Amino acid sequence: MIARLRGLLDSASETACIVDVGGVGYQLFCSARTLRALPRVGEAVKLFVETHVREDHIHLYGFASESERAWFNLLQTVQGVGAKVALGILGSLATDELTRALAAGDKAMLTRCDGVGPKLAVRLITELKDKLGGLELGAASIGLPEAGAVAEAPGAVADALSALVNLGYKRADAFAAVTVAARSMGDKADVSALIRLGLKELAK
Repeated sequence: MIARLRGLLDSASETACIVDVGGVGYQLFCSARTLRALPRVGEAVKLFVETHVREDHIHLYGFASESERAWFNLLQTVQGVGAKVALGILGSLATDELTRALAAGDKAMLTRCDGVGPKLAVRLITELKDKLGGLELGAASIGLPEAGAVAEAPGAVADALSALVNLGYKRADAFAAVTVAARSMGDKADVSALIRLGLKELAK
């Protein structure tokens, strides 16, 4: 599974970009926000990647930050939200804006997003609001972990823990979930998989 790509930006469209890595062009579907943040064609670029494998295709989704990728996965735990809608939401709202909208139950802000109608907005709030505990609403550092919070967790575990805390989970709950995920995966654990399994643990 591809979790991150570093290369040269080959081209970009309204929905995707192509990153040249050692002569191989990888097409990544991205949110409008990530596409706007891309450098000029020919310049170096690094994107976090989520790989979706289906019977009829393999799609790569690219993200400017680990936090955006974590939100992409979390949003898809809600019925009616697929990859396209998740990208539409992330293209319309920054992650801190999305956090505030969900915590405040702001349906109007959510319905500004592509693919989100009133019913889906209510579902997003209902299913995700309880996962946003411990946030300091309106602060510039919404969801950031406390200094030294992940010092005891090496490598991928630390990165996954940081991503879950950025989503608003309490540090202790996130650490327990990632620990269970890491134990079940062993040496094969990577950040993306740890986040996905951690979210499943937190949803139980």
